[in-house]
Amino acid sequence: MSSSVMPPRSPRFRNIAGFKGRILRLYGSAIDLMVVFLILVMLVTLIVAMISVLSDLYEALRNLRHEIAIQTLVESILSVFVLIELFRSFTDYLEFHRLRLRVISEVAIVFVLRDVFIGLYSHTLDWRDLLSLSVLIAVLVGTRVASLSFPPPQE
Repeated sequence: MSSSVMPPRSPRFRNIAGFKGRILRLYGSAIDLMVVFLILVMLVTLIVAMISVLSDLYEALRNLRHEIAIQTLVESILSVFVLIELFRSFTDYLEFHRLRLRVISEVAIVFVLRDVFIGLYSHTLDWRDLLSLSVLIAVLVGTRVASLSFPPPQE
């Protein structure tokens, strides 16, 4: 009968000895603790955002002809997608102990697309805004493709 026991995660800065190593390991643990706290805050924020979406959905269904209620629902849903991407970047940091360019570029793409969709839906974007946001999205997509093509060296 064999049991699969996961090996303990090796702490960062384990190769540094002495007082300096202890301080750096304490620093790494403190950062991990802060990120876990931020993840809990993001989880609560995500739950509140979902409650807000449900409230906006109820309001939109009650007032189907009311444009503001539907626009608020669309904005709420798009904001939840941004929160989900931010949540993923925090959990990625906790797992890999670094911010990955691919994840950060995906968060930025979702955030800019949210603004484009809201602006297009509410008819508040002129052609200059749309052109500049399109260039920004193209640069962000290029950054994401480059991050996939040229990954950092493995430790």
